Amino acid sequence: MYESGKKRPVLFVLLGPTGVGKTMLSLKLADLLQCPVISCDSRQFYKEMRIGTAAPTEEQLRQVQHYFVGTHSIWDQYNAGKFELDVVCLLKSLFAEHPFALMVGGSMLYIDAVCNGIDDLPTISPEIRTDIRNLYDRDGLEGIRMRLKLLDPVYYDQVDLMNVQRILHALEVCVTCGKPYSSMRTNAVKERPFDIVKIGLNRPREELYSRINARVDEMMAKGLENEAHRLLPWKNLNALQTVGYKELFNYFDGVWTKEFAVDMIRQNSRRYAKKQLSWFNRDKTIRWFNPDDENSVLRFVSELTGCVV
Repeated sequence: MYESGKKRPVLFVLLGPTGVGKTMLSLKLADLLQCPVISCDSRQFYKEMRIGTAAPTEEQLRQVQHYFVGTHSIWDQYNAGKFELDVVCLLKSLFAEHPFALMVGGSMLYIDAVCNGIDDLPTISPEIRTDIRNLYDRDGLEGIRMRLKLLDPVYYDQVDLMNVQRILHALEVCVTCGKPYSSMRTNAVKERPFDIVKIGLNRPREELYSRINARVDEMMAKGLENEAHRLLPWKNLNALQTVGYKELFNYFDGVWTKEFAVDMIRQNSRRYAKKQLSWFNRDKTIRWFNPDDENSVLRFVSELTGCVV
């Protein structure tokens, strides 16, 4: 049990794959802990992308105060390093008033940035980002792979060579700094002035995939196509290189049919969930629950904090 003045403040992290059911449980946890929710979804930051990111509804935002939902624009240069600094600063303020805080989301790198720290990497200029993107548009995946192999053979041997965004980011850093990206990655864990408790949510795979498919259909019914179409002129922005939008951009450009694009949203969402779980499963500090067993989660937190369910 937490006793005021005798223990460090605690950051509870509610994490899990896309579509698992984090949002509803997060509201109940926030009510139990009497604290706001810090969103850790790297696309819910952007105010122009509400439907495709399954951002909390206006009613949910009124029910519990949220940070980092709709706070940025797709034109803003925002990344995990900036998120780390912003959240650590926010937590200092929150912990001055209350011993508990709650962070919720599934963005793996952003969760790690807050919990463990992230290497200090340079801010990429829009000019360099555009140049690297143009290289990809001109020479394709194989072209940027070969450029990475030339500039940073060490990272080339480590990176998932199918992950376009990671390759592009590594190239941006190489060009900006004039040295290999791998030489700047220390992966040193930073000390935090608070304790961290990670709560993971998961479901049987077929059930999770069924929920993901249904959520994609719900997004389409709510107007995802119109939302994506409004953003089409800026489809090359980094913020829009995400599932749900890039597939519809292919439909708008005449590359795919609408039916095929929606099916690819479902498929890529399932792939992303699998990737999230692979990442999270490496972390042995996570305590896992089925989100339908919310009473067990609430009891677990209650026993740690002394908060009454």
